[in-house]
Amino acid sequence: MTITKSLNAKKREGSGKGVARKLRQAGQVPAVLYGKDMESVSLSIDADEAGHLFAAISVENTIIELQVEGEKSSHQTLVREIQAHPFKKELIHVDFLRLQMDVAVDVEVPVELEGTPVGVKTHGGILEHMVQELPVRCLPSHIPEVIRVDVSGLDLDQALHVSDLKLPEGVVATVEADRLVCIVAAPRGAAAADAAAAAAGAAAAGA
Repeated sequence: MTITKSLNAKKREGSGKGVARKLRQAGQVPAVLYGKDMESVSLSIDADEAGHLFAAISVENTIIELQVEGEKSSHQTLVREIQAHPFKKELIHVDFLRLQMDVAVDVEVPVELEGTPVGVKTHGGILEHMVQELPVRCLPSHIPEVIRVDVSGLDLDQALHVSDLKLPEGVVATVEADRLVCIVAAPRGAAAADAAAAAAGAAAAGA
């Protein structure tokens, strides 16, 4: 299910580091709204409102309903870039892409693993999660909130690949089908013991 959240914005005049600095000193964050068949629009958003919102959502796949002051209708957008201060908890700049609801977009969707694999419960294996977020392409109205994967049936050395995932209708993965999503690996000690045993066997055979 596509998640939509709202955020207020204002149009801003001027550009450059001086203007941006004054905006941030006033508790605002410079932003830009762009999209196909439209000129880029310079905006400002409230730093606290935006910071709380971005901390509470999965930014990559949440539609932001951007309400620009003075405009009757809002813009359906995706956040395409967030620039943040390297040391402070401070937003520097945000880019918003205006969506066309009949045009597919590329987003990244969180991948959640559900259940405890057989290989973990019975053999002490370790579940390794390689793909935390899956790049997909779909219409804005089809953007999944999350992709849940049942891993309870996996035994030792068994894995799931992108091709094994059951994606919602209209959602297509944009990475290789053989990309490893997760695997139940042997316990570290057991793996080392097996390697040592194999090496010893090889040495004995060559003697």
